[in-house]
Amino acid sequence: MISISRLLCDAAGPGDHLRYQRQSPPRPIVVWNCTRACNLACRHCYASATSQPSSGEMTTAEGKRFIDDLVAYQVPVLLFSGGEPLLRSDFFELTAYAREKGLRLTLSTNGTLITENVAKNLKALGFNEIGISLDGPEPLNDRFRGYEGAYRAALGGIRHCVAAGLRVSLRLTITHLNYQEIPAIFRLTAEENIHRVCFYHLAYSGRAESIRDKDLSHEETRAVLDTICQSTVDLYRRGLPKEVLTVGNHADGVNIYLGQKKRAPGRAAGIYELLRINGGNNSGVMISAVDELGNVHPDQFWRSYSLGNVLERRFGDIWQDTSEPLLGGLRDRKARLEGRCGACQYLELCNGNLRQRAEATYGDVWADDPACYLSDEEIGIGNDGNETPGESLESKIAAGSLGTDA
Repeated sequence: MISISRLLCDAAGPGDHLRYQRQSPPRPIVVWNCTRACNLACRHCYASATSQPSSGEMTTAEGKRFIDDLVAYQVPVLLFSGGEPLLRSDFFELTAYAREKGLRLTLSTNGTLITENVAKNLKALGFNEIGISLDGPEPLNDRFRGYEGAYRAALGGIRHCVAAGLRVSLRLTITHLNYQEIPAIFRLTAEENIHRVCFYHLAYSGRAESIRDKDLSHEETRAVLDTICQSTVDLYRRGLPKEVLTVGNHADGVNIYLGQKKRAPGRAAGIYELLRINGGNNSGVMISAVDELGNVHPDQFWRSYSLGNVLERRFGDIWQDTSEPLLGGLRDRKARLEGRCGACQYLELCNGNLRQRAEATYGDVWADDPACYLSDEEIGIGNDGNETPGESLESKIAAGSLGTDA
């Protein structure tokens, strides 16, 4: 994740201690895709969710043993996801158990099942954040999610959560179908008192593989980042601060750094340091995912590869076993990366970006990430290693809007 609001507005978010302060010894955030069942049929679903649960989904007892393993391994956060996690009949039993054991809880949901009572129960359980997905205005969102009425139901869920005093994170996956609607998403965020908005770059996983042709061009991706940055700064200037993040493309951070390096070197140095501490993509390092069957994955987008199963081995034993080829490689990826990624002078800031996307495109985990939109000159290739600061933010944002007082 790249915190746009932190880099440009110096605004710390509740999760910054996880992003910029490493736990010792390091422990991953765990995404538990606890069911494959979902009441929607989103075109970009990385889990390829279905209308019914998978055969063999972890039982309540197995889920509690898994939670015990996470507690024993000192995992800092457990994120319940799916499918749609609220479709599990034992959802509140499992989350109450996890909370009693001291785990910090977050939820990723489509929001359509969050009634007033559900929101109150989530608040009583102490959820730190409720992530609710929308992909644009009502007609577009409903087409994208395969269900008429999905937008209104999700908006109702957002309102119930806000009313209950829960921190809400709106989540949108950027595609060619909706990238022009980002200003409308910022307006909605302000109007509905939403606390946080996350913009996900497309990962070529699950059903999203079939809409890879709807991904943005490199030029469009730059323009989208400019819009996100401008909108973030505008909210802060209007006294409406929101936490704003992009997810799934660490070129965003480098691009912001390069723009600021030319305009405000003092601020750029601080941005570089934050990006360096964050360390770039953390798949297999500081993020893990466990699916409904108990299979452990390097992240939630890499369901095609299992590192082991928590019904057979404890999570901590699986996660520490660097003899596993992919896990060991991800922990020492800089020596393995090829092409532009291997030669990039900002490797310590992006860490090779999203490896799953490279594999999906080229069949090679260590190949270039095709979504990196930075030029060879910007990343120090073919120009004797001299940097060429990015110009996109400079040309798009009014003079002084991203200075040291932003």
